[in-house]
Amino acid sequence: MDLSRLLKIIVGVAIVLVVWKTVLPKLKDSHGPDTTVQSSTASRNASPLAGGGQCVAAAQRASEAWGGGISRFANPPYDQNAWASFRSDVDTRIGNADSLCSCSDQACTKSAEALHDLRGLVSEVDGTIRNGAEPPSNLVSRQEEIDNRLNEAHDLVRAGR
Repeated sequence: MDLSRLLKIIVGVAIVLVVWKTVLPKLKDSHGPDTTVQSSTASRNASPLAGGGQCVAAAQRASEAWGGGISRFANPPYDQNAWASFRSDVDTRIGNADSLCSCSDQACTKSAEALHDLRGLVSEVDGTIRNGAEPPSNLVSRQEEIDNRLNEAHDLVRAGR
């Protein structure tokens, strides 16, 4: 496989991921059923990023950073410097999200659970990469569980909880 073809594949995958993570959820939100929101809930959630919304958004960014970069470390041998930089970036994003997820909203609680799982997954993969071993075989399913929790948290934000 020549470099040009590989580059086209990488760009294609990147475009698909961007559409999947950004465009499709917006389309889903715009075509979803309208719900009546009581005035107290509406005023409390006047901004979509109020309270739990900021937490959920930051947690999703951390998860997307992880999901978007982990494929570079799918097979040994690993570039330890690249891994250290990637892990540091993901850890920073998780820390930023954690600082926003101390509210008592259900969305914050759900996001904090997802962040806890993400931190555990990052730590486990870190151990395997530092030892030159293959990542856990259940990496994809664990990432999917984290994404599902964050989707639930996003739904809770929209519902005002």
